Amino acid sequence: MKKFDKERLLLAVAGPVIALVVAVALTSVVLIASGKNPIEPYSIMFEQATFSDIQVLIINQASLYYIAALAVAIGFRMNLFNIGVDGQYQLAAMMAAVVGAHVALPAALQVPLLILTAVFTGAFWAGIAGVLKVTRGVSEVVATIMLNAIATSVIAYLWLPSVFGVKVGNNNTTGEMHKSGWVPGFSMGEAGEIYGLVILAVVLGIGYWVVLNRTRFGFDLRASGASESAASASGVDPKRMVLTAMLVSGGMAGLAGLPILLGDTHTYSLNFPTGIGFLGIGIALLGRNSPVGIAFAALLWAWLDKASPELDFHGYDKEIAVIMQGLIVIAVVVSYEAVREWGLRRQQRRVGAELAAGHVLGAANNTEKEVAGR
Repeated sequence: MKKFDKERLLLAVAGPVIALVVAVALTSVVLIASGKNPIEPYSIMFEQATFSDIQVLIINQASLYYIAALAVAIGFRMNLFNIGVDGQYQLAAMMAAVVGAHVALPAALQVPLLILTAVFTGAFWAGIAGVLKVTRGVSEVVATIMLNAIATSVIAYLWLPSVFGVKVGNNNTTGEMHKSGWVPGFSMGEAGEIYGLVILAVVLGIGYWVVLNRTRFGFDLRASGASESAASASGVDPKRMVLTAMLVSGGMAGLAGLPILLGDTHTYSLNFPTGIGFLGIGIALLGRNSPVGIAFAALLWAWLDKASPELDFHGYDKEIAVIMQGLIVIAVVVSYEAVREWGLRRQQRRVGAELAAGHVLGAANNTEKEVAGR
């Protein structure tokens, strides 16, 4: 492996590793300050990860986190902060559940219909923020935050019995979806069942890498994110790329709730998981917008979620995991900036050394010419 490649790998790995070490250290300090054992909680959670049923839960939860983080990462690549993934996936899941409860087609048509419904709903909702940004200059951060609040109100309206809502006890639901829209999972025996749409998460990860690194669209996207003026000079329309990136990000966000919707709940209710879009931001940051890095980060987040409830039975608060997640996000921002500065300094020293070497070589050549001329 070339020296340059080794340095790039080191820079890519250093940030997440530093962030995790700092987060663990700070969490341990919190435990010590509260009079708790700083080591035992980690051993308890690591032990939970060895149980097959917990492993199934981790994989299922990670599939949701992974898709949401990919949606966030697409925006990051374009230097956009799509903070509206949470509203986009919830509204998309609601619309898919409504369509699934009122339309009955053969499975070969029903499942693609539900997927397309989720994609178009998420893309439409993110597209509103994209249009506002390119036409009125409205910050996508402000627009998507407002759209999250509006999405919550739209969902509350659709839950009304006079619209699409179906009351089940004290729970608001959209009614059970037709079985042709259910996606069977992979049975792990007594451990449970892995969602069938985990495969969708894998396909999206591969597609994300291929599109960004092997297509003209991916190049234009990264170029526009790095420098709009440079992209414009090369013939790329930055405004078109902003709108396209928001549409693609929203469309992918719309898929984040489908693994659990089509593989488990089969209805959209008050019990449907929320907050996945916001967690996706931290996961995308920790994974450095890389599909492989995001996969590891999603598994880490899911492990913290699914292993932490056991802490309650050992005298520890399960919120320790939430504290660690928050500290990881903070540490990620700090460590990445530190690693970036370190990388820039190394690059500057390398360039300086190469220029100095070139100057010495040039002087030596001139001396040889002078000697030869004599």
